[in-house]
Amino acid sequence: MDFDFELLLVVLTFATGIIWGIDALFFASRRAAAGQATAEAEAAEKTEMEGGPARKEPLLVEYARFLFPVVLVVLVLRSFVAEPFRIPSGSMLPTLEVGDFILVNKFAYGIRLPVAHTRVVDLGKPQRGDVIVFRYPENPSVDYIKRVVGVPGDEIGYYNKVLYINGKPAEQTPLGPYDPAFPNVKRFRENLDGVEHDILINVMYPAGDFIVKVPENRYFVLGDNRDNSRDSRYWGFVPDENLVGKAMIIWMNWQWGHWPKPGRIGTVIH
Repeated sequence: MDFDFELLLVVLTFATGIIWGIDALFFASRRAAAGQATAEAEAAEKTEMEGGPARKEPLLVEYARFLFPVVLVVLVLRSFVAEPFRIPSGSMLPTLEVGDFILVNKFAYGIRLPVAHTRVVDLGKPQRGDVIVFRYPENPSVDYIKRVVGVPGDEIGYYNKVLYINGKPAEQTPLGPYDPAFPNVKRFRENLDGVEHDILINVMYPAGDFIVKVPENRYFVLGDNRDNSRDSRYWGFVPDENLVGKAMIIWMNWQWGHWPKPGRIGTVIH
């Protein structure tokens, strides 16, 4: 079962806020009065705090008072500003490597309520070339990252491993082999409406030609590792309501059993 961290944050925020608020409204003043009465009755004795202490607040209230502002700040930042993600696969090579930790702009495509994911403020739409994070249409509890190649109304074609948008081919510049260990995998620089990025093509794999029309409120996405990516060619379009945000920057790269790659820190994703 996939763990819903966002839901946990919402529950913790409401729970700690309610506990702290109820105590402040109904019980804190009573404890203070009781503490003052005790102090007056024992005025001859020295207490821990001069002037008479209030009775110690319950441990649950103490934890709630401490956690509420912390959890609230994390929830607001994660839901409306930026959220960290880790790249688990090589489907976006060479743009993103396995083990990259990225920050995602959560307000690029509008402000949405946490958990419900309902857009409350519309700030923009994905454009061709954007690298986006979205909830996988076949399992919304899983986050995917791909590049937008088709927006609503576009006709997307793929012939002989060249991408066509509304009948026009996206320019590809060959850059040679990607890795000597994989001589069949070639690197190309693709120009997608002025957004230049590198892609990988395995010349031994079948092209898988197709043509499709992108419907309203849907997006067609591909991985930059074109022959090693499960994307819109297999499961269809990304609904607008599944959008999470726009990938911004790499802030760390590390995977188990390997040294970190400090050279990737600060890389802007485009």
